[in-house]
Amino acid sequence: MASEPKNVALVTGASSGIGREIARVLAARKVDLVIAARRKDRLESLAEELRNAHGIHVDVVATDLSRRDGARQLYQDVRGLRTDVSILVNNAGFGLQNTVIDHTLDDLTRLIQVNITALTELTRLFASDMKAAGRGYVLQLSSIGAFQPTPMYAAYSAAKAYVLSFSYAMNRELAGTGVSITSTCPGFTATEFHEVAHHEKTGLMKRLSMSAERVADVSVAAMFRRKPMVVPGILNRMNGVLLEIMPRWLSTAIVGGLMKK
Repeated sequence: MASEPKNVALVTGASSGIGREIARVLAARKVDLVIAARRKDRLESLAEELRNAHGIHVDVVATDLSRRDGARQLYQDVRGLRTDVSILVNNAGFGLQNTVIDHTLDDLTRLIQVNITALTELTRLFASDMKAAGRGYVLQLSSIGAFQPTPMYAAYSAAKAYVLSFSYAMNRELAGTGVSITSTCPGFTATEFHEVAHHEKTGLMKRLSMSAERVADVSVAAMFRRKPMVVPGILNRMNGVLLEIMPRWLSTAIVGGLMKK
């Protein structure tokens, strides 16, 4: 019997945090990689680590998905390197802690561009190729914030709700094609997210944080099982259920108190 073709993965936002750990998990599974982010020096260091540790092929692409043409340019760059991408990990994203009216319009536009527009474009482009090939996986980085409007992160949590809804629906559209879409919804995670967001973690947030390595393990395993969604961590799963049954006005007030400056 012919063996299944080797998987090739594109991981965005791979220079740090969950994206970097997902790249490591995939490399340990002998998946060839294209890793993409803005910080090329970090990508080169990670690529060398993964080549030496696992004997895989790793390409590096410096990209800025906050640009209006960023996603389409990344697709073209990746297609110039590999035409056989069978795994897309849409990890790139960021949040900013502030009230909506205290954000600049440029910051809001950039957040929506990276978290929603670029993710949508990359999913559409690569999933179309995967459907034509009859096989593939897409892993979307959503958040437990997708279940709950979050004051001080209003645009970010709304963006993650979009990712979850869009991905669930598209996963159904792709049923029977050999292509599946999995959304992972982490809670607090030990990454650079809060530093980028200019949000100092409280002691409680630090105690509740999962490691990026654990989030990556759970997320990749769910993707290969073709689950439509996974919430890493039992406390996060319990919290997600509680938020969905609690009156929206009450849960929003509670979360707003936790997220205030």
